[in-house]
This record gives sequence, structure tokens and C-alpha cells, in this order.
Amino acid sequence: MIHAILRRACRAAIPGLALVGAVTGSPVQAAQGDLREHTLANGMRIVVMEDHRAPTVASMVWYKAGSMDEISGTTGVAHVLEHMMFKGTEKHPVNTFSKLIAAAGGRENAFTSKDYTAYFQQLHKSKLPLALELEADRMQNLILDDAEFAKEIRVVMEERRMRTDDQPRSLLFEQLMSAAYTVSPYQWPIIGWMNDLENMTAQDARDWYSRWYAPNNAMLVVVGDVVPDEVFAIAEQRFGPLPSRALPLRKVQQEPPQRGAKRLNVKAPGELPYLLMGWHAPVVRDPANDREPYALEVLVGVLDGNDAARLDRALVREQRLAMSAGASYDSVNRGPGMFFLDGVPAPGRTVADLEQALRDQIRRIVDEGISDAELTRVKTQVIAQQVFQRDSMFYQAMQMGVLHTSGLPYDAGPIQVQRIREVTADEVREVARRYLVDDGLTVAVLDPQPLAKPQAAAATPNR
Repeated sequence: MIHAILRRACRAAIPGLALVGAVTGSPVQAAQGDLREHTLANGMRIVVMEDHRAPTVASMVWYKAGSMDEISGTTGVAHVLEHMMFKGTEKHPVNTFSKLIAAAGGRENAFTSKDYTAYFQQLHKSKLPLALELEADRMQNLILDDAEFAKEIRVVMEERRMRTDDQPRSLLFEQLMSAAYTVSPYQWPIIGWMNDLENMTAQDARDWYSRWYAPNNAMLVVVGDVVPDEVFAIAEQRFGPLPSRALPLRKVQQEPPQRGAKRLNVKAPGELPYLLMGWHAPVVRDPANDREPYALEVLVGVLDGNDAARLDRALVREQRLAMSAGASYDSVNRGPGMFFLDGVPAPGRTVADLEQALRDQIRRIVDEGISDAELTRVKTQVIAQQVFQRDSMFYQAMQMGVLHTSGLPYDAGPIQVQRIREVTADEVREVARRYLVDDGLTVAVLDPQPLAKPQAAAATPNR
């Protein structure tokens, strides 16, 4: 399975500002048709984007159910069920799903986030009915066998060991998130705490499946060389007979204001110290009228992103104070947001030196603002990113699904791009002044410990 997306501070997996948006007159746009939508009687939404550049299709089923919907004691269950969704149904027994897609010349996988779980296939357009048949079957008829669960939970625990417990920066990010949030379920890891995984049962997965895996909690996104009405007809045939179900009430979990800086020191085996700083920040709730999240996106571009950005130029190349330094922020979340700075101090420099240097860069923006050239550069990068990302059917489908499961209109991309274009230098300066303050800051420092020495081979006795 694809590793649960952690949008870590090191680099966001799905940048919030990189949203679907047309560039007037571009060759990509000319090859694409309209974006069409249809809702089945059971509440399932079907979204289709025509893209006739190749006889292929990207098909994704998105469930609005991620780690933020879990409860303490069963953290990681969303990701565990993602694994179990490939274990089969009565009609398509264990491991059949992947074999059928591979035999059709396609590829498939899935991923889990804080806000959603998604399943995808990329294949020839003639094989779309097969993909939708398989998805509809496992949406209702999944077999959650105790023996298969026992095998798969061990796989997930090993995944956690490899991707988090044995990765000091991942471990630091996990600890920072746990400290930064007091109410939001964003405080626990997508993959789950190890103790919860060790004590998870197949019934926990069954409960999650019956709670959230229903057509009225799902959206199908299809991008490719298709005719929308034909896709709607196939979806009606495959998903239409599935009954809707009452969904649990989603209670609002408002994160209270932080009342002062938090600091933590994490000891883990590693070669280099590492600094991660996270501030609470707003995210997009009203794409057409919000201003601050777009200014924060531009701020990230000013600080990070290429050789002309401030952090790499000043801290790495000019001052030689850091081996690396970066910024990240995800403006699209169902829950609260955070703005991150991170870095590795150069040899002979300390984490405290690096923290002060990062603070100095923020202070300079607050005191002096940003230049017109910087503002223009970042906006140009955004538009260029639109062209490159619209070259990918998969990414187009991905962006629409992320927007929808985050509670935003799936077609809000062009509006957000326009709002990025409208950001002013004063707005960038103001969001830095307002949000990058100590009262909303959590600082995590990796204190590297000696790496374990390889076990010496046992002496072979003389014979």
C-alpha cells in the first residue's frame, strides 16, 4: 500500500495551492472537455473530466473518512482498513482485485490521510467498467476475515516501524503534532500509535467499514479519454443499487488558542540534529473570499521552493549556517492548519543558531516586507505549476478529491488560483506578523543518539 500521507513539515505531499486551474489558450486545455457531475439516488457523487490526449483513464473512489474521524484507542484503523480493502469479497476472493487490474494492463493502489481514504486505478479506457465493478463490490461486500486481519495488522505494524519508529525526522514530526494539538484528532498519527495497532481487532475494522464505507460518503472521480454520460451510466449500473446508510454525526472539534510556546526535545538514533518549528495557521474555508491562506502560500514560496528563495540562499549558501532549510504549509485541510519551518544546522553550528536564523528571516519579512520581484516570482511559479500538473490525469483527479474531502467545492481550483494572483506584498507581511508568533509556536528538536552498531558475527568454532 502507499504509505499514509503525512504532509510533513519536510515537504507537503499535496501542496495546498497547487490546485486545478486552466491557463487560457494552453494546449492542455484544448485537449480537455468540460467538468461534469452527476449524483446517484443513493447520494454518491460522480465527477468526470474529459481528457483526450491518451486512451487512458484515472479512476478514484474517495471516502470522507480519515484518521481525524478515529477515536482514541483505535488510532490507525482507517489505514488498516485501507489494507484490508484488497483482501477480497465473495465474488472476488482474496488478492483477486490487484490481479484483475494487472491482467487488464492497469495499476492500482490506495492512500490514507487525516481527512480521507482514496482508492485508484490507472488503465486503458476500455477497462473502466472493470475498475468500477470491483470498487462497487468491495464498497458493500468486503470480507473482513480474522485470519487475514491478523496477517495484515503485522504488516501495518512493520510499516510503522520502518516509516516512523526507525526514521528520526518522522518520529519528531509525530511528536510535534502530538504536542501542538490539544483537542484536534490531528494530534495522533495517521498510521496509528503502536499500542493501538497491537491491540486492534478485526471487529474494529468491521465497525469502521460499516460506519463510513457507504455510497453517500463517497465520491467517484474519473479523468481521461471518456464520454461523461457513458461514465455516469456505468456508475449508475455498478454503484446505483448500493443502499445509502445513516452516517455518524461529525461533531465540531475546535482547537483552542495556544497560550504560549511549547518546546520538546526528542532523542532518537541519528546522525544529525534537526529542527522543526510549527505555528497554528488558518486554512481555506471559503475559497472565493478567504485571503490569509493564499498569503501564507505565497509566504512559503518566498521562503522556499527554488534557488532564489530566501532560506536556501541566505542560510545555506551565503551564511553557511544550515545544511538545509525549508518552509511548508498546507492550506487545504478538513481540520486546522500549521505553518512549518525546518532545517539541519551546518557542521559547527547548533540548533539554537539555526532557530535564531529562521526567526531573523521571519522578522525581516515583518519589518521590511517582500519585494515586487519576489511576489511576481512566486505567482509565476503557481501558474507554471498549473500547466505541469494538468498534464497528469492522476493529479487532476487527486486534486478534485482532496478539495471535496476537505469540505471545499471540488471545482474550486480556478478560484484559488485567481486569489493567489491577487495576493499583495502587504498581505504576505501581515500574515507573517499575525501568525508566526511565539504564542502559537511549537518547537521540536531532534537530539541524535549514537546509531546501533551492527552485531558482530559469531565466531565459527574450529573443527
